[in-house]
Amino acid sequence: MADTSKRTIVLTGASDGIGAVAARKLAGPDVDLIVVGRSASKLAPIAEATGARSFTADFSRLSEVRELADSIAASVTSIDVLMNNAGGTFDAKDITPDGHEPNFQIDHLAPFLLTNLLRDRLAAADASLVLNTASVGNLFGSVDLDDLDWSKRRTMGMRPYGTAKLMNILFTRGIAQRWTDDKIYSAAVHPGPAATSFGRDSWFVGLAYRTPLKRFATITPEQGAAPLIALAERGADPTVNGVYFDKHKANGRENKQAHDQALIDGLWSRSAELVGL
Repeated sequence: MADTSKRTIVLTGASDGIGAVAARKLAGPDVDLIVVGRSASKLAPIAEATGARSFTADFSRLSEVRELADSIAASVTSIDVLMNNAGGTFDAKDITPDGHEPNFQIDHLAPFLLTNLLRDRLAAADASLVLNTASVGNLFGSVDLDDLDWSKRRTMGMRPYGTAKLMNILFTRGIAQRWTDDKIYSAAVHPGPAATSFGRDSWFVGLAYRTPLKRFATITPEQGAAPLIALAERGADPTVNGVYFDKHKANGRENKQAHDQALIDGLWSRSAELVGL
């Protein structure tokens, strides 16, 4: 069980990229750091370098997300910051074992489930922050509550990924509206186009990351991680509740659906139905 005198931070997507940078920066004697990744071998050096406890889970399998939540809940009494950073951009044709479009499941549905399953640990802190890694790609999104898995619409280009990132913002606002009485606050952040392994699971998006254009169109992983680190260190600040940050700037560019109350409520209820909450 964790030392309750320390600040507990749970960071998903910690095995590489901006997650790995954030893990190294946030680690310290006053932090009980828990890192989560899909690959145990890639996560091991991060855990060793930071002194963090590590857990593995494949977010394309919701059963593993439930097991992850059980493992984390068994190891801590409270969580001060939950950083939902795992995700990426995926080929929409590659349906997950749970039967969902992968951008929808891995980028939204899995962190939605994990966060809800850890709600009591977040509420047990004096105050806590849920930080969701979103993207300026939300501008390309289009949420249709009757077609969350893109079975009725064309899945061209950035649309499925952008829609999942829009969902991250809608989920952030859902938390802000529902859990504030428990002093659970939430913010979303676009870290910038960091030069990482982002896009490796999508030919269309990954193409730009595999060409010389990468040098001109991207920022370093350290630059990308900086706004996540800053918000995690800021912690449970009510003034960030429900706010979407574009890097360090509050109230970044958003899809017109990002403040649609019917979508905030509808996405929450549909997601809860799909994961059996």
